[in-house]
Amino acid sequence: MLDLETVSNALSNTKVLCLLAFILAYFISVRTYPVIIYLSRKKNLMDDPEGRSSHSLRTPTLGGVGLFITFSVTLILMGIFADLTQESLIKLLSILGGVIILLFLGIKDDLIELSPKKKLMGQFLSSMIVVTMADARIEGLFGLFGIGEIPYFLSISLSILVFIFIINAFNLIDGIDGLAGSVGTLASLVLGAFFIFSGNVLMALVSVIIIAGLVGFLTYNLSEKENKKLFMGDSGSMFIGFLLAYQIVSFLGLYEATQPSFMVPHPLILVLAVLTYPLLDTCRVVVIRLMLGKNPLSADKNHIHHRLVYLGLSHKQATILIIFINALIIASTFLMGGIYLHVQLYIVAIVFPIVVLSPFLMDLKSGRLTFTGLKLFGKS
Repeated sequence: MLDLETVSNALSNTKVLCLLAFILAYFISVRTYPVIIYLSRKKNLMDDPEGRSSHSLRTPTLGGVGLFITFSVTLILMGIFADLTQESLIKLLSILGGVIILLFLGIKDDLIELSPKKKLMGQFLSSMIVVTMADARIEGLFGLFGIGEIPYFLSISLSILVFIFIINAFNLIDGIDGLAGSVGTLASLVLGAFFIFSGNVLMALVSVIIIAGLVGFLTYNLSEKENKKLFMGDSGSMFIGFLLAYQIVSFLGLYEATQPSFMVPHPLILVLAVLTYPLLDTCRVVVIRLMLGKNPLSADKNHIHHRLVYLGLSHKQATILIIFINALIIASTFLMGGIYLHVQLYIVAIVFPIVVLSPFLMDLKSGRLTFTGLKLFGKS
């Protein structure tokens, strides 16, 4: 028979706590999403397919609400059992404060659209809360370009810019079924492993709960049945992008401040590898739009995942291919552990992107995209 001391000892174990958090979060998620689907259909809160949409049916688009409910309820409950320190509780509250702002902005954008300026202001405010109140900031560049620790004001500014960039990059990749959820799951798996093995309870819980919520979401996002289909929406993509940015900045901060047992060759290179697809796709579409004289913030169907679908892959196949390549790049960073830092940066930031983008070279004179030399698309 279990006594209170045995239960208390079990809950003090980070791995046990994370396992319980995963089970609870997954249970809440699979119970919450059907309710959201039902209410969205009942109240006609649906996504209407447009010219740039890769779907043809009206679909509920408030998956971010389910992600928020799953994340916030599980994190608060497990935070109580984990007996967090006052510092960790402040961080927990700042995280919830940031995601609440983005959730409401995302819901408004999903239902009636929101101007880019207002979205940017909300993203700035959310980022400012966690960077200043939770001290979730990048304090140095680990010797990259000879730069170590950076001044406090520059650290704050850089961290906020990183948050805003990752939030928007993640928002941009939410274009086909399963992609944003799968990228978020892969990134949280890698970062969560570091937090678990380094014994950081709060961040380990954050990563595990995100994974469980996204796994539950993907069962509905990838469903073939129309009445079970659910989109993440801007409320979900900004929410997950924000939490992914928080994990990354916390990872860099913890790695610099401690000597973790879970070592990686170069933390900054690992971060670039984890963010390979969001960074690559975002930079690609922005460059192409600028070179074609378009607004870099304008919407189109020129993303890599859209092109893969045009080439004949299904949404699932395109997602699997992207995740497989991203996972290979992450694995390669561990294999390159003995290579000089700046050589690794060159490989991850230049060589890998060139290899991945080679099938999507742009013929700017004709305004056409080519795939292995064959002109497939007209002007975007």
